[in-house]
Amino acid sequence: MMNSRITQARLFEAVTPLSRPIADSTHSIDKIAFLVLELTTAGGVVGESYLLSFDYSPHGIRGAIQDLLPLLEGMEVWQTGKLIQTAAQKAEYFGFTGLQKQAAALAEVAMWDAWARTLETPLWKLFGTNHTRVPVYGSGGWLSYSCDELIDEVTDYKKRGFQAVKIKVGSTEAEEDIRRVALVREALGPEIKIMIDANQGCDLPEAIHLAEALHPYNIHWFEEPLDHQDFRGFKTLRDKTGISLAMGEREYGTTPLRELIALNAIDLWQPDLIRIGGVTAWRAAAALADSYHIPVLPHYYKDYDVPLLCGISRPYGAESFDWIDPIIDSKMRIEDGFAYPREAPGWGFRFLREHLTEILSVDY
Repeated sequence: MMNSRITQARLFEAVTPLSRPIADSTHSIDKIAFLVLELTTAGGVVGESYLLSFDYSPHGIRGAIQDLLPLLEGMEVWQTGKLIQTAAQKAEYFGFTGLQKQAAALAEVAMWDAWARTLETPLWKLFGTNHTRVPVYGSGGWLSYSCDELIDEVTDYKKRGFQAVKIKVGSTEAEEDIRRVALVREALGPEIKIMIDANQGCDLPEAIHLAEALHPYNIHWFEEPLDHQDFRGFKTLRDKTGISLAMGEREYGTTPLRELIALNAIDLWQPDLIRIGGVTAWRAAAALADSYHIPVLPHYYKDYDVPLLCGISRPYGAESFDWIDPIIDSKMRIEDGFAYPREAPGWGFRFLREHLTEILSVDY
């Protein structure tokens, strides 16, 4: 009989060798850092997960994880639902959102990994597979990049077979955004899709002006042009300009999705696996989007999102960064604009031990 009770949790920090200062319209980021959680079962199986932490509020997120870990005592790795329910009940006084939900999601994602590894099965084969590959787009285009750096990045994506790229907008001067988009379109030609992301950095008049000015460059969709709670602003922007709108990465639940659906103000739903609350919550949010025929285009976590997207009917695509590739044992295969889920058990990859710095360890 499989002994899948959790007996140990270890938390690590990792920093990618690709780390360098980057900036979008609302944030400057000094380093690209991750927190990695490792759960070990009585049967010796190890499950792993990670979250993107950058360099902001390290004491806050580490404290939330440390407070969460005692809840794992006595749990089997397949009790993911029990973990989330218990965590939500315990966090009720402060609210089960923000750091609290991210900590729980980190553990839940590691539990799924450990359970699938116990079953010796890739996770994407446990979710009712619809697809065996998923479209992928190259992300980046930071406002902190010079024009030469921007063009180098997007043309590198094209050389690697990507059929779509996303770049940042929301500069203090709209004309600078327009100039940079024009340079990218010139460099990529007409066949590569270009998406733009303002990271909530525009007000409504600015977003309307930018969408209209960029019309000649055939922008595929506009991500987070406005504050993520300005639902009627999204509707106005969509109605006035006709541009496709994407949002969802900031959300800790599906209320914003329901609001935007009611207003006919969203074209693509972008759940963040860790913010939304883990695998079960991600799948529930994707199912809601699917019930309204809205494609799913998740935020950031390609190495988790591709397996999850293989199990839904409308996987519009996955966002690709290379940040963790140098510090894991198995890169995801990406060819001709598609990403392929790994065949190894669980999520199919592990962080390399030499890149991990231990923060804490808990025995149960």
